[in-house]
Amino acid sequence: MAVTSIDIDPDELQQAKKLAGTTSNRETVDLALRTLIAVRRQPAAVERIIARHFDTDQIDAPTIAPDTSPDPDTGAPREKSTVR
Repeated sequence: MAVTSIDIDPDELQQAKKLAGTTSNRETVDLALRTLIAVRRQPAAVERIIARHFDTDQIDAPTIAPDTSPDPDTGAPREKSTVR
């Protein structure tokens, strides 16, 4: 990882920390950079989704409900669908 020295407005950094729920300057800047990259890439991702071709059998395929049974190891509710 590169070490870079930059000037950042302290008030903006504090606001960013508060909004992001981060505690360190590094964590805040890392999150800000990742967020910026994701936001700027999002329109291209949406365009790729729009451009996809789906066959009728894909569109008319039956819906599969996610597995909502409790996790067998912890008994806790599942947080993510197991359907892929």
